[in-house]
This record gives sequence, C-alpha cells and structure tokens, in this order.
Amino acid sequence: MSDTLTKPSLTIKRRFKAAPAKVYAAWTDPEKMSRWLGPGDVKRVEAKTDLRVGGRYSIRMVMADDEHNALGVYREIVPNEKLVFTWAWKSTPERESLVTVTIVPDGDGSLMTLHHEQFFDEAARDNHNKGWTEIVERLAALVEA
Repeated sequence: MSDTLTKPSLTIKRRFKAAPAKVYAAWTDPEKMSRWLGPGDVKRVEAKTDLRVGGRYSIRMVMADDEHNALGVYREIVPNEKLVFTWAWKSTPERESLVTVTIVPDGDGSLMTLHHEQFFDEAARDNHNKGWTEIVERLAALVEA
C-alpha cells in the first residue's frame, strides 16, 4: 500500500442554490475568493491566482492577531466542473496536500464536493475539516446571495 493511501483525508459535500458556473467563479476569481475563502474569524483575505495547469495561487488570511498563508499549484482545471490543486501552508511547505473540488448541476443549483487528501496527520485533517466547514458556509452566503 502506498503512503498516499494511508494518509488522512476529508470530504465535504454541499448543495448550493447557484449554477455551477457561479460556484466555479467563486473558486477561481481572486476578487470573489477574497470575499469568502477564510474561516469565520478571518478579518481580510487576499487571493492571487494564475489559473492554468501549472499556475500558482496564494491566499493570505489575516486574523485579529495572526495570519495564515496558503500556497499551491493548479494540477487540473475543467471550467465550471473541476479544480485540482496542491495545498500547503507557507509555514510548513513540506506538508503539501491535495484538494479536488468538483461541481455538478443538481436541479436548479449545483452540488460541490471538496475532497482534501494526503494530510500530514489526523490533527491536520481535523483542523482543516473545521476550517473548510466554516469556509464552505461563507461560500454559500456569497453564491446564494
């Protein structure tokens, strides 16, 4: 069994009252990303993207007394359907993980599945699960407005 298969992962599914194109745009437009891509206690988000396979992105999440910087590379891009990108914190770049976001039509809205895999350990997975859960609710507020 490979090491990748034994590392912790998480999956979050969420239905949105918004078309797949609107959800996809929220994941790929830096201005839109800056409005939702941070946990509940974030004060400001700064996002930069080079949306192409091999392109890089960065997300700076500013909290009241701290900041977190996520970095990664886009591995796969299917407009309005799928994004695959690496994820690492600037403070621990050696702990790179992989995020896959799929978006499919679902009635008059869409169903998004976020799968984050290859976590360093269960504590990292659990912390990300908490963060992603809060972030997905902020995404819902943006795309369903």
